[in-house]
Amino acid sequence: MAVNKTEEPALIRGRGLDSRHKKKSVWLYVWKRDKYLYLLAVPGILFFLLFKYVPLWGISIAFQDYSPYQGFFKSPWVGLDNFNRFFANPDFFHLFRNTIAISLMNLFFYFPLPILLSILLTELKNEVFKKTIQTIIYMPHFLSWVIIAGITFLLLSQSEGVVNKMLIAAGLHKIDFLTSPTLFWPILTLQTIWKDAGWGTILFLAAIAGIDPQLYEAAKMDGAGRFRQIWHITLPSIRNVIVILLILRIGHMMDVGFEQVLLMANGAVSDVADVFDTYVFRVGIQQGEFSYSTAIGIFKSVIGLILVVIANKLAKKLGEEGVY
Repeated sequence: MAVNKTEEPALIRGRGLDSRHKKKSVWLYVWKRDKYLYLLAVPGILFFLLFKYVPLWGISIAFQDYSPYQGFFKSPWVGLDNFNRFFANPDFFHLFRNTIAISLMNLFFYFPLPILLSILLTELKNEVFKKTIQTIIYMPHFLSWVIIAGITFLLLSQSEGVVNKMLIAAGLHKIDFLTSPTLFWPILTLQTIWKDAGWGTILFLAAIAGIDPQLYEAAKMDGAGRFRQIWHITLPSIRNVIVILLILRIGHMMDVGFEQVLLMANGAVSDVADVFDTYVFRVGIQQGEFSYSTAIGIFKSVIGLILVVIANKLAKKLGEEGVY
């Protein structure tokens, strides 16, 4: 039956009303079904709103000559002057070199260790021994950097350090561990490995636990040994987890651990110990240059975002899922 043209708008409006009514019904159904889950998410949402998104207003001071007495609204705007000052600072490349060098050492020497540890733990058949080892390697994660720095001083101090006393007892010369610029970066890397390598195994152990045991059974029937099973089954199965964590790690290249560096630094190693975080603390907190230090923080965030985007695109080109 032909429909009169004057009736077409009414039909379209009717369909639109039906569509909106259906969407509303779906939302009501989803809310009734999952309302308790949404209520459980409320504290987390409030946390991110209050402590992550609302403070973003504060980055505006990077474009001001901010004064606490004048506040956000009355402080004069200076545009990109703080960024220009930072890039023109002779310390910029010095800070950038130290930050990137420490991050790369952590990336190459620390990141693979949790993977290796998780595979080794999976190969342990005695559950009691396995749980004991897991507990031992997890424990350093819960120690503060103050305690770890204190342990490092007790071990490596030139006058009272245990290691130097052992060297003297063996007829060797003392080594200036804590005042040697050459040894500063390796010491930081070893501290990070000792503190967090065990804790980093948790995600990899969970990923390995999700591998289908039938894959290992089939590999055994084909004559594959433990090494081949690890190489051809375990590692490919957790590859997505490795790639995602690697991308996130690359995104933190500009963050090297403020507390750790600050506690271990001294005048003798200042040339290799000064990084963006310690510079921001010194200039922003101690000298009160809030706008300038905020500009440095924005620079770090932008570089981290760029690194994540690049790493994610490379991962997708290589056939991996990436983080988004």
